[in-house]
Amino acid sequence: MSDFNSSIIDYDKIQIIKLKGYLDAHTAPLLEENFTELISKNKFNIIVNFKDLNYISSAGLGVFMAYIEKIRENKGDIKLTEMNEKVYNIFDLLGFPLLYEIFESDEQAIKKFSETKSE
Repeated sequence: MSDFNSSIIDYDKIQIIKLKGYLDAHTAPLLEENFTELISKNKFNIIVNFKDLNYISSAGLGVFMAYIEKIRENKGDIKLTEMNEKVYNIFDLLGFPLLYEIFESDEQAIKKFSETKSE
């Protein structure tokens, strides 16, 4: 089994999911649990931090597509941060930068959430 774990950090009205290891078909259900838990608690402003993620497969990418519509329907969003070049290239190849905002840091994404709320 691939090595993967995630943790959720509560930052005011924003939740940060930190990913670590390899996100593939075997580990994608763990990330699905994170999104399901946050949605069930009506938490729709989500940052996913990729700093410690070494690999993502199409199954891992599918998790983001599975939840983004529900989150945006509830006036939330998923913002992505701290991707290494290898992971970013996979997202870029599939056109994800057109669908998701990608930031260099959690702080930048948090700032964007606060700017969006005040508009």
